Amino acid sequence: HAPTPAAAARAAGAGLYVGGGGAGLSQGLGQGFVSANIPQFAGDLGITTTEASWLMAAYMIPRAALPLMLIKIRTQFGLRRFAEIGIVAYVAVAFASVWVSDLRSAVVVQFLSGAASAPLSTLAFMYMLEPLSQDGKMRLGLPAAMTALMTGPMLARVVSPALIGDGGLTWLHLVSLGLAMVSLALVFLLPLRPVPHQKVIQPLDFASFALIAFGFAGLTIGFVMGPIHFWSDAPWIGWLMAGAAAALAGAVMIELNRKAPILDIRWLVSPAMLHLTGALLLFRLILSEQSTGAPRMFAALGVAPSQMVTLFTIIVMASVLGGLACIAWMKPGREPWLHLAALILIAAGALMDSQATPDTRPHQMVLSQAMIGFAGMLFLPPAMMAGLISALRRGPQYILSFVIVFISTQSIGGVLGAGLFTTLINDRQAAHYQMLAEQLTATSATTSAAIAARMAGLAAGIADPAALKAEGLARIAQEAATQSWVMAYNDAYFLTFLVAALAACALLIHVLRDWLAVRGGAAQTDIRP
Repeated sequence: HAPTPAAAARAAGAGLYVGGGGAGLSQGLGQGFVSANIPQFAGDLGITTTEASWLMAAYMIPRAALPLMLIKIRTQFGLRRFAEIGIVAYVAVAFASVWVSDLRSAVVVQFLSGAASAPLSTLAFMYMLEPLSQDGKMRLGLPAAMTALMTGPMLARVVSPALIGDGGLTWLHLVSLGLAMVSLALVFLLPLRPVPHQKVIQPLDFASFALIAFGFAGLTIGFVMGPIHFWSDAPWIGWLMAGAAAALAGAVMIELNRKAPILDIRWLVSPAMLHLTGALLLFRLILSEQSTGAPRMFAALGVAPSQMVTLFTIIVMASVLGGLACIAWMKPGREPWLHLAALILIAAGALMDSQATPDTRPHQMVLSQAMIGFAGMLFLPPAMMAGLISALRRGPQYILSFVIVFISTQSIGGVLGAGLFTTLINDRQAAHYQMLAEQLTATSATTSAAIAARMAGLAAGIADPAALKAEGLARIAQEAATQSWVMAYNDAYFLTFLVAALAACALLIHVLRDWLAVRGGAAQTDIRP
């Protein structure tokens, strides 16, 4: 029997939902495969880790900048063409990545991969929101889309060790290609509802976009490479950051004097949007504790990526549970309480992590990291819902603008958060190592006893007394270096706890102020004659 129209509509809606989830997961995994495997890329290409870090910068530059131009591209050329060209380009770049053999080609391919994946985030939102009712878009579509996009980088850490194995990065590239081809099939088989075309691209758009793109590129390169080069050791980073600031200022001047700007600057700097943007950036900064902190700390402790698979699997599961919690509890007006719960969970998890020692292993941080993963998904969908409601009040044309601005700020915020977190770690590690080195003097009785203990453990394998003592001293220095890294991460975790706790207190005061204002207004209404 032929399906009824209602059944066909439900099947099409389910197909669109699966297509959106596939596009979002493909984009998230693509980004995660790069960020999680920089050392592996370095080894596979025969380059240093510092050189391989350019791959991350090359990927993130178009991911942050290109979505801004997609607003007008989509409006002028149509949603279907936008989707088809975007996904075909993504498949082509995924295919080309299989044949990368040196740093130059790898940087070019990663840049093109970031550019081709930029439309996927927007497509994921469109596919997962279109088949739903207005209420369903907020309660079900947003949490599901955010879950698909945000769990990808952590899921990449789960599957990467099994894919890499002893065969290099070939299977990693093939999986990315396979996901891209699945997304390609879904986009062509399940077209989105067409929208009217309108000629909106103007010559001045390209000047504004060029300035914005240069500004975002400068910030991305600066915060990726700055911590690696210790900022002041590379003067070109300072000049690049200054140029980026000047370019963004020039773009703002142009956009403020246009009738049809790429970005409505006046709306974006309104008090409500500034408050929302500040909250989102703050969230990205404190969530760097999970994306940048725990993986790198365990790497410094000599823990292999395969030994962290269980930890990241539980983080992914906790994130999915956070998305489901939003589906169950998220409603307009509840955003402050969901954000407060998220900040409390992040603060508690960071405080637990700040007690780490050189003997800490991934299974000991499962609970704290699961709390932070759950909190991340408890924070983002309500924040995005608040932004969409604000955009709807301005008009339907602002919805896609907000989605793309949201994606861009999250990309930039993630880079800034990782850069600042890494800078703090490097600074505190140097300070702690200097303090430990001063304590490890040759005349110290504690140091002498420690060296003697190390020498006793090595005596069976080293007969020469001088070599035995040198090896004992080397072991002590190595342990001091490891201890300094752990102490630095503990400082960063504790700072994350303080920031999250202060943000929670500020939010609670804000909610209390609003409650008192509403109650005062109601009391004045009651006493009027």
